[in-house]
Amino acid sequence: MPPVAYNHNYKMRKPLVCLVFACAAFGQKKPVTLEALQAWRATAAAQNVPGDPVWAPDGKTFVYRQGTQLKWYEIAAKKSRDVVDLAALDATAAQAPSPEHYEWENRGVDDSALQWAPQGREVLYSTGGDLFLIAIPDGKWRQLVKTPVAERDPKFSPNGTQVAFRRDWDLYVLDLANAHETRLTFNGSGTLRNGGLDWVYPEELGLGTAYWWAPDSSAIAYLQFNVSGEPLYPHGDLRGSRAVFEPQRYPQAGQNNPDVRLGVVSTEGGMTKWLDVGDTVNSYLIARVGWVPDSKSLYLARTNRIQNQLAFLLYDVASGKSRTVFSESDSYWINIQGDPIFLKNGKQFLWTSERSGFRHLWLYSLDGAEPAPVTRGDWEVTDVAGLDENAGRVYYRSTQAGPLDRQLYSVQWNGEGKRRITTGAGTHRVSLAPAGGCFLDVYSNLNSPPEATLRGANGESIALYRPADRRALDEWDLPPTELVKLTGLDGTLFYGRLIKPPGFDPAKKYPLLVDVYGGPHVQSVRNVWPGVGMDQVFAHAGYVVWEMDNRGTSGRGHGFETPVFRALGSQELADQREGVRYLISRGFIDPQRIGVTGWSYGGFMTLNMLLNAPDMFHAGFAGAPVTNWLNYDSIYTERYMGLPKDNREGYARTALAPGAANLRGKLMIAQNLEDDNVLFQNTVQIIGALEAAGKHFELSLYTQKSHGVGGAAYRQLESTMLDFFERNLKPPQSSAPAR
Repeated sequence: MPPVAYNHNYKMRKPLVCLVFACAAFGQKKPVTLEALQAWRATAAAQNVPGDPVWAPDGKTFVYRQGTQLKWYEIAAKKSRDVVDLAALDATAAQAPSPEHYEWENRGVDDSALQWAPQGREVLYSTGGDLFLIAIPDGKWRQLVKTPVAERDPKFSPNGTQVAFRRDWDLYVLDLANAHETRLTFNGSGTLRNGGLDWVYPEELGLGTAYWWAPDSSAIAYLQFNVSGEPLYPHGDLRGSRAVFEPQRYPQAGQNNPDVRLGVVSTEGGMTKWLDVGDTVNSYLIARVGWVPDSKSLYLARTNRIQNQLAFLLYDVASGKSRTVFSESDSYWINIQGDPIFLKNGKQFLWTSERSGFRHLWLYSLDGAEPAPVTRGDWEVTDVAGLDENAGRVYYRSTQAGPLDRQLYSVQWNGEGKRRITTGAGTHRVSLAPAGGCFLDVYSNLNSPPEATLRGANGESIALYRPADRRALDEWDLPPTELVKLTGLDGTLFYGRLIKPPGFDPAKKYPLLVDVYGGPHVQSVRNVWPGVGMDQVFAHAGYVVWEMDNRGTSGRGHGFETPVFRALGSQELADQREGVRYLISRGFIDPQRIGVTGWSYGGFMTLNMLLNAPDMFHAGFAGAPVTNWLNYDSIYTERYMGLPKDNREGYARTALAPGAANLRGKLMIAQNLEDDNVLFQNTVQIIGALEAAGKHFELSLYTQKSHGVGGAAYRQLESTMLDFFERNLKPPQSSAPAR
């Protein structure tokens, strides 16, 4: 439908609302209640749908899982066949025993279950800590290792004759012809990790592995993480008859990072050659590592500790000498995304940078020549899908069609011949075949559930791979979702997402529930299928549900992020207030019944909004909140807040405990006692301050060893949250209990 302009007393310039999702009533559809939602999830989880492709090296076939079955798909024939039931391999694996001490491994660590041999005739399968080789397509398999210790992060050598893996904290290479193992490192331990990561690097730098094969298969480069100097956070498992001490290596803001070394070792064994990467405990971070195609040199992307300076270094392995290929600096911070992609000539590579203010593709050269822009404009390249070397084209997704969409494009190295490949407003998640001959397009928008289609390089449909599951649209009374476009008082453009209750009457006043995240690296408001969740439950319970991306969030360019610099929470709060004022100005919100909920950074924002805008927000459910940025991890926090010694005022001003006395609304805090990301220390500090201030609040604790809550406990959490808002936002303000 065409955009509709509104004029309101609240002074925002040209707010624009577009109805992008409408659920036409045909017959009686079921309301989305909490009980129905939880039953729906159980049904959806049982759906036996094909998984995403694992592409063969030639890009003409792929394997995928469907239930326990491994299947093989031929693009030309447009059909699949069964390869092997993986349950048989799972049963054969020597399941590794539970470790004596709980290992706090980050969720960002790579450990691929399926990968193709470089020749494309076999697939490596990892299960139960053991490794199997499966012939494609006949399904014959053999077990490569059967040990009581897990083999982790396996990788084929580029020539396909060997497989490397990590066992405990040391690296090994297995010869596939004779099953001979060569141990490459010998001193690994829980605090000295050869080819293994600590907790904070994968969480905040996106580094998923710590070793890399040389292109000629002669050597392996690896990072050694010495975590002995990282502080220990004293988690404890309290569920048994005796408490169990489960410490986690977790550097908080200003504390020691891991001591990281870069080494190269021959695949035949021998001494490791160490390369000087500088002091990583206090001065530098190793963001990316890899080989140059000639197998003689390594590249390394290194930032200073607060991440406003980047150096891309080239190391000659034989001499150990390094030189700077290029460097960047930023007045705020540098976001690093993806890996450099080398061209066949071995001298040039593609890399994304925000040096123009928006993330774009640039063509760099190892000779240090000035990089050339491949894409440009006031929009973002969100990720690189792959290359077609023969055609000289790179495939990437971007926001050029609109900041809430993701579309696939291709362009030549020189920036010429750009073309859009995907169609249909919304979000296209892409898995591109090697060499770019075809891709899987997983497309959805607010109106349409995800549908996966195999397409040719120019976007033409080859075959429907996974049809959309439209049961939710057909069976449920899903409240319409509106995308809201509004302009703030200072001219900033914001996007929001609005859901109204079924049977909405604009003459009535409704309670408002604000769903907030608000932190860096996340864009919450998108034109993508939202699924069926608590938003719809709250709408059916009579709430207007609102979500808005404030400044500091991603997808809008570096300039939209940086207003939060050195003062996390301040600009975000101001922007969220603008969004709520706009909604109030539309006339259907009861300004005395406004609630807010969020998890993680959203939990921080929930408390921030209750304590620092108590006139506007009356009830909040804060999940796993950061309450003092001194408590959070070093790499994330210092990127935005700087070192504590250099920004004492900023850390003090953004801490939430000093504002505990400001609480006027109703508050519930929920968190796992052994949260590995936002430490429970945060919750302890804020509840101590609330108690000292004589403030009443509620607390819901969970016992899982993770940042999020899952399983039956998650169902209980949702029920607790709904009950909390029903008790505190539904009664008229005049009859609410005195605070």
